Amino acid sequence: MNEAQTHYTTTEKELLAVVYAFEKFRSYLVMSKSIVYTDHSAIKYLFAKKDAKARLMRWILLLQEFDIEIRDKKGAENLAADHLSRLENPHQDKLENKEINEAFPLETLGSVALQDQSTPWFADFANYHAGKFVIKGMTSQQKNKFFKDVKHYFWDDPFLFKICADQVIRRCVSGQEALDILKACHSGPTGGHYGANYTARKIFDSGFYWPTIYKDAHDFVTRCDICQRQGKITQRDEMPQNSIQVCEIFDIWGIDFMGPFPSSRGNKYILVAVDYLSKWVEAKALPTNDARVVCKFLKTLFSRFGAPRAIISDRGTHFCNDQFTKVMLKYGVTHRLSTAYHPQTSGQVEVSNRGLKRILERTVGENRASWSDKLDDALWAFRTAYKTPIGCTPYKLVYGKACHLPIELEHKAYWALKHTNFDVQTAGDHRKVQLNELNELRDQAYENSLIYKEKTKRIHDAKIKNRVFNVGDRVLLFNSRLKIFSGKLKSRWSGPFTIVQVFPYGTVELSQNSGPNFKVNGHRIKHYFGGDIPTEVVPDLQTFPMDQ
Repeated sequence: MNEAQTHYTTTEKELLAVVYAFEKFRSYLVMSKSIVYTDHSAIKYLFAKKDAKARLMRWILLLQEFDIEIRDKKGAENLAADHLSRLENPHQDKLENKEINEAFPLETLGSVALQDQSTPWFADFANYHAGKFVIKGMTSQQKNKFFKDVKHYFWDDPFLFKICADQVIRRCVSGQEALDILKACHSGPTGGHYGANYTARKIFDSGFYWPTIYKDAHDFVTRCDICQRQGKITQRDEMPQNSIQVCEIFDIWGIDFMGPFPSSRGNKYILVAVDYLSKWVEAKALPTNDARVVCKFLKTLFSRFGAPRAIISDRGTHFCNDQFTKVMLKYGVTHRLSTAYHPQTSGQVEVSNRGLKRILERTVGENRASWSDKLDDALWAFRTAYKTPIGCTPYKLVYGKACHLPIELEHKAYWALKHTNFDVQTAGDHRKVQLNELNELRDQAYENSLIYKEKTKRIHDAKIKNRVFNVGDRVLLFNSRLKIFSGKLKSRWSGPFTIVQVFPYGTVELSQNSGPNFKVNGHRIKHYFGGDIPTEVVPDLQTFPMDQ
């Protein structure tokens, strides 16, 4: 005690000892019942005394936060404390010269600081059942909700349990414990990597509960690395359509090879070229599919229809070579390449290929060796067939009149009548009118094509997933080249890779830790939600060509 405290009265000294003890052990005594044994019975009456010194009143107010019961016990019975108080201290000068603290510290200094996320979600329910403690500051609605919910819980030290809607008692868990349970029920030895609903049901069957089981299970399954690498790509994974709308006839051609077919007069391949506006198809049977025959075919095409503005092809070696490039430079034609493993880029020529193949399948003989002889008839049938996108036949759009088919030769009287009434002047004037009508017909075909493609895009885009890729997103890549997979039970998804550039026509550029960047179409990737996993290198990068 300091000099002033040594002059306190006996009652004040006795109460000062109580204040000193409660200040020292405050953290252990708060919210618990405390019993003080003293041989100074006057202290019992100080808590009810109205007229007391200011110092005693201040101490009593400090002790109000404790649940204290003071009991009178004679010194002869209170042996330990009475004996210690009578001992002489031989080390009086060596004691720590600190004054007795008569003022308790702020409540926040002795409290245990917890982060919000580490506080269990059931802390209020547990406090109520364990100590009848209700959080302060709640509104009446919050209190009604609290007391409505708390009746479904009960406390069995040291755990809180809930009586669930199915009348099954389950233990309440939170934080890391809940995450470990979720991980064990989904990807543990008996988990099986099931979906969110099955995983949540397994947690319930295991006897655990927390309010966001279904949401957490869905998020966990979504971010499971193994689950993300399963499945295939479907039509719903396609990107929105970007139609190629052409203004002038014979401006843009698409070329592609069909085959190999059974040998027919030494020919095994068909080289197909289709005009994007008129749908006019040119095809030629060829013995090989090398660059030499392609260049020869293009020179014939240019001499008949003029040099186009652009040619669209896939990434075959017969189109990507020095000889083909020289021909393109000579005639001033732009060469556009489709995205790797995405034939929809040159979709017009793919549709024409399918149409020609369908006609040949129905016209060739049993041995299929006559397909090269039937190719001209198939082209005639294809050119004179009505095309919905342009609202007429390719023949009419190119020549401005209907094609006379062989069936009309049966009507001998019709031809005789035309020959009788034939007038060169009248026929010439009529032909001039037809030529003037041709421009109007092509404008109408352009409008029909635009309407048709907009409608097709609307129908197509309504069936696909709404996915948005941004720079910096981590994605998995679907590898459709089956030859690289040695067997079953192997995932076709490689990665994760990082998006470094997004193009407006649906192509994205990906980067990898070891290896150059490469471009793929957006329908072959999906977002990756996972931890830090070593990035895989694209297998066999030499056969995975880059966009130019």
